[in-house]
Amino acid sequence: MRLRYNFRLYPAPGQQQALARAFGCARVVFNDALRVREDAHAAGLPYLPDAELSKLVITQAKKTGGRAWLGEVSAVVLQQALADLNTAYRNWFASVSGKRKGRRVAPPRFRSRKDRRQAIRFTRNARFTITPGGKLRLPKIGDVRVRWSRPLPSEPSSVTVIKDAAGRYFASFVVETTSEPLPQAAAEVGIDLGLTHFAVTSDGRKITSPRFLRRAERRLRKAQQALSRKAKGSANRRKAAAKVARLHARVADARRDHHHKLSTRLIRDNQAVYVEDLCVSGLGRTRLAKSVHDAGWSQFVAMLEYKAERYGRTFAKVDRWFPSSKLCSACGTVAESMPLNIRAWACPCGTVHDRDVNAAKNILAAGRADRQNACGGTVSPSA
Repeated sequence: MRLRYNFRLYPAPGQQQALARAFGCARVVFNDALRVREDAHAAGLPYLPDAELSKLVITQAKKTGGRAWLGEVSAVVLQQALADLNTAYRNWFASVSGKRKGRRVAPPRFRSRKDRRQAIRFTRNARFTITPGGKLRLPKIGDVRVRWSRPLPSEPSSVTVIKDAAGRYFASFVVETTSEPLPQAAAEVGIDLGLTHFAVTSDGRKITSPRFLRRAERRLRKAQQALSRKAKGSANRRKAAAKVARLHARVADARRDHHHKLSTRLIRDNQAVYVEDLCVSGLGRTRLAKSVHDAGWSQFVAMLEYKAERYGRTFAKVDRWFPSSKLCSACGTVAESMPLNIRAWACPCGTVHDRDVNAAKNILAAGRADRQNACGGTVSPSA
């Protein structure tokens, strides 16, 4: 399987200028190519092939006075900018034709130099290397210092250099890894995700929601108020904006660290993990939007999914319309209604349920029933 390994970069001041030049050149090539294709479409001309587009906005543009500085950066960076544009067009065409699942994808749009996140990509053709001293050697940039937190499992096929809104630099390596099956575990778990408790497992454990954004709201409010008082275009405003970005980055890092630790523990201790397929995008448009985005359910479920594949565990999602909260896990009776303010309820069979623990038990049972056996059928086929 293919994974990404991210490491912090510490470029020198001269290397930061070279990276800024590369970010700008990649943005200009992307915008020039997008403008050429939009003009061709408006004129009724056919879709311009990739080879002709590359020759027009890169090869021939370098020979002009207005784009001669494109030769100061690696050609691979410029080619990858065109590859990103082609990917955006393919995703848009697939979305319009109905071949792409999920929400509709918008057509490509122009990149702005004021975007908070900048990125460039180097492939093997660029001949980037890791020096014996542990530095990342990038063409026309130099040897950049890297803080290695773990070794790479294999030779990377590409590296993406990213500058985030907080001004930090990262290197994202794409590597091919093999599965590393963990020893067999006897336990299986169903997980009910929520807001009061981040996760409730079918064995009764309740993981408290850390609410990183809520805890940082006071500092964020003060920093944003200070930002609003600064004059636009001033150096003080740039400093205040960087402070707000650093606070948001700290919240995102803490949330990601929490999700990694919890997902690793669940995958390590259980042979099978089942979760409910929540419509996070829909819940993000309700009055609970801030709490939903603060929880980061989608990121956590994605971590569970790829770690289960890597370590030989079973992972499955239960249908979002499955009545996990209203269904009695003891007798199978479905309650007529279950408002959110009801946290415990009694079934006519005499069983008293904790709402979240009962939902987790039902998710576990539903996941087991939908799982396929060695013959390709469900483990618990219906009568």
